[in-house]
Amino acid sequence: MVPTVETRRNPSLNTFACPSLALDSGFGGLEGDALELVERRYADRGLRVTRERYNSRDQDGDIVCTARDGDDIVGTLSVRFDGGGGLHADLLFAAELADWRADGVRLCEFGGLAVDKHSHDPRRVLAQIFHLGYLHAHRRAGCDRLVIEVNPRHVPFYRRCLGLVPHTAARHNPRVKAPAVLMSIDFATVREQIALWGGRPESLGSARSLYPLAWDEATETTMLAQLPGWRAN
Repeated sequence: MVPTVETRRNPSLNTFACPSLALDSGFGGLEGDALELVERRYADRGLRVTRERYNSRDQDGDIVCTARDGDDIVGTLSVRFDGGGGLHADLLFAAELADWRADGVRLCEFGGLAVDKHSHDPRRVLAQIFHLGYLHAHRRAGCDRLVIEVNPRHVPFYRRCLGLVPHTAARHNPRVKAPAVLMSIDFATVREQIALWGGRPESLGSARSLYPLAWDEATETTMLAQLPGWRAN
């Protein structure tokens, strides 16, 4: 059996693993259950937040991805594209982002990432919602590099599980009243890892990352065809 994967404006898609998990993606800001999940998970980490911290900018075509298990949202991720207003990471890391932009690198930022620790398989939820964000950012929009802001104590996790690399020392983030580190990865590397490991959950041990819990090539191809604005290369 395979689960149903849905986009809010598109027909259902198929993938492997837990039959009850559905994935949605839509344009606009976080709201409702998705916003509540982000606030709850950040509060669990002792971070002080405001609602504005998790809103995407509609005018720049930002995307909110959510994972649902039945009626419950168990994961959420915001995909923010670089534009006239810049990225949230510019507040702390403007110089680092400016260097990439000067080299012609098209940046994308993932934020508002939260996974319900009580979900059936939090690792799979994280891997697949990350995969969905990657499809929007790299395969659909053509972005070259992902940047994220991470609390220093979570740097080892993101490096080990998704291959992101820290590019700065910790700096104080006034949005969440906590330190943050800029981490990044080239989307070409993400693409290579998904091609190598995607759809192979039995290889979690040898891969030493979460990429085996990403979708396989056939599922990815089906999903891409259903993303809004997708045009095959």
